Parts: sequence; structure tokens; C-alpha cells
Amino acid sequence: MSILFKKTPKRKKNIFTAIDIGGSKICCAIAKLDERDAAENLKIRGLGYQVSRGIKNGIITNLQELENSILNAVHSAEQMAGDTIQEVYVNLAASCTKSHTLDVEIDLKGQVIDDRQIRHLMALARASFKNPQLQVVHVLPIAYALDDVEGIKDPRGLVGQKLTASLHILSAQVSLMQNIANCIGRCHLDVNGFVVSPYASGLSILDDDELELGVTVVDLGGSSSSIASFLDGALVHIDSIPIGGSHITSDIARGLSTPLIQAERLKTLYGTTIVSSSDDRESISVPQLGDGIHPVTTQIPKSLLTQVIRARAEEILELIWKSLQQSGMDRLVCQRVVLTGGGSQLPGLRELAANMWGKQIRIGYPKGITGGSDVVATPMFATCGGLLKFSLRDYMGDENQIRPIYDDGAVLTRVMGWIRENF
Repeated sequence: MSILFKKTPKRKKNIFTAIDIGGSKICCAIAKLDERDAAENLKIRGLGYQVSRGIKNGIITNLQELENSILNAVHSAEQMAGDTIQEVYVNLAASCTKSHTLDVEIDLKGQVIDDRQIRHLMALARASFKNPQLQVVHVLPIAYALDDVEGIKDPRGLVGQKLTASLHILSAQVSLMQNIANCIGRCHLDVNGFVVSPYASGLSILDDDELELGVTVVDLGGSSSSIASFLDGALVHIDSIPIGGSHITSDIARGLSTPLIQAERLKTLYGTTIVSSSDDRESISVPQLGDGIHPVTTQIPKSLLTQVIRARAEEILELIWKSLQQSGMDRLVCQRVVLTGGGSQLPGLRELAANMWGKQIRIGYPKGITGGSDVVATPMFATCGGLLKFSLRDYMGDENQIRPIYDDGAVLTRVMGWIRENF
């Protein structure tokens, strides 16, 4: 199966669609750009959420279950929007991607630098990528150098003899991208582009000053937590750890001997990392595991639930900081850290991270996206909002991005689906 590239979208004008395939949820969002809005804000027209099944840490474990989850999310979004969609932008888990930097250069011969030279540098970077098992997802400029002058952010319009670009290349396994594209194709949709999850989250929640001064985004998802560091407006580092909010739920279920669905309920209603002196006196009811049609509940002090949650939260934060230390990002860009994703909404987590890391911490909320429901304004929408922002950049003509599509996988499955429905 070959991977092709295109530069002309087939989407309906001003309509943008994203599918966030996470470890705990799948979100489909349909948005529209109001070109009369100078701020280029997106308004949600359709939104669909489903429990994520058939995928773990970005790897498909059951194709049929994942297909059903995506179909249900897409159907809900289409019903709300009163429209059908054909192409979508999809996220890739950071745990499934590889990251490295590369320097490429071209001779200018005194020519004025324009978009053609920039595209040439990107093409050289892609051409130099020789691993047949990996596919380039993003080629992102870190900085340019013109002759002996370094630190140039945008060389267009300048004149020189030699242009060098330091590029950050993110890649993923070809088979992984093909499998996800095939699954999307079984839902009668085409993949218009892939975006690595924490990069998408950064596009959604960060402002220009943070990007320039340096910031690290920590996206606390269901099955994993991902990290993206930005400096001088560029993505310079990406990583992930295989622990997330679902592990807190599992700890509650094991520690309190209660079903997983009840453990999630307890986490949502009473969960916190803040220890209070009154917790020993406050009791909560916990349904017991395996009691069938005659459920039995026990009373436990709230302090026991808090201890279970805090222990796992501390472990997650310790592993994240260890990852940042090993990469050197703790010294380079970690004066500011932004927590986002569904796990960041756990009460007390921001304060716990600030105490453990000794850094300035805030919770990241999507910017420039309105409508739909209250969920759009929460951290759990960060990745999906970033996918929409990425698709808007493509629509507005960002030459540094090239969208991958699949010439026989997604298209073939859509043709076969049409044949089954009509004959």
C-alpha cells in the first residue's frame, strides 16, 4: 500500500473535521470558519463522543470495536451538524512516533528566498529519510541559517548564497498509519492528515508568548501521558509515558474492590489529590465487586480514596519529570508547564505538580473554538481542538505541512462499502 501526498483538499469550503482517537474516548468534531471573523475562530457545528474501544496506547487491538466506536462518534457529530463528512484529520499517539532533528541546506546563488526554497528544504528532509518501515508525519522548522547568520525564524524575502534549515522530523510506523487509515476507510471516510497528539494539543492551548519563551505541554490522557516542548515558536521535543487517568481508575477498583465503572464514578465525584483533615470523618459508599443483582456497599473514609489517587498521581508526575530530565528539557523550557487533557481536571493535580516540580503550572484550555457544548471549553477537548486548528492552517496555506492520504486502502474500503450498500 503506497502513501501519496496532495495539496488540494476535497473538503466543503470552510468545513473542518477532526477525529481524536484517545485511550478512553473518541471525539469527532465538525467546525466551520467564519471568514468574516478576523480572528479566524472556529465554531463547532457537530460534536460526537464515544467510549474508546479496540485501541490501547495508539495501537489497534480490535479493529471491529474501534470501527464501531468511530462510527458512533461520527454519526452523532453528523446528526448534530445536519451534514455528512468525507475527510477527517486524525491524531497519532506520541507513544507511536519517533523524533529526531536534521540539518539540510541548499545553494541560493544570490536568489531571493521564497516559498519554493522552503518547500525544497522540506522535500530534501523527506527524501533523506530512508527507513522503509517509518513514514514522515511532520517536518517542522526549528531555525534557519543564511550564510553565516544563525537564528533566522523566517528567511523569506532575504538574499544569500546558502540556506540551512534545522528541522524536527516526527515519524510513525507505516503499518500503524495504514491500519488507522483503513479503519477510518471502513467508516467511509478518508484521512486528510495525521497530527501527533501533543503537538495538536499545543496548537490548541498555547499562546504566542508561551511558544516563544519556552513551554512544555503535558497531556494527561486515559491510557498514557504525552509531552511536547516548544521553544522560539518551534516544537523541539516530544515524548510519552504509558500511564494515564485510567490507571488511577484501576487502582481505585483494585484498592476498594469495586467495579471499574464504579471506580470511575468515585473518581469523578470525590476524587482529589488534596489531603484534608476532615477526610477521615467523611464517609463514602463503595459498591462491592461481584455482588451480582444484589449489590452490597461498604462505607469507607474519603481519606482512603484520596490516598489511592494521590499515590498514582505522584507516580505519574515523577515519571513525567524523569522523562524531561533525561531529555534536558527540564533546564531548557520547563519554567512554564501547561497541563491539559482529561486527567488534568483532577482536583488538586495542578497544585501537586507545582509542589513536586517547583515550576509555574497552569491548566490549558482550547482557544479560538466556540459552540457545540461546554465540553469544547475543557482540557479534554485540547487534542481535538488542535486537530481543527491544524486543518485550518492547511486551509490557509501553511506550506510546511503536507497531508498524507492512502491511494488504495481508504479509497478501496469506501468503494467496497458502496458496492455492499447498493447491490
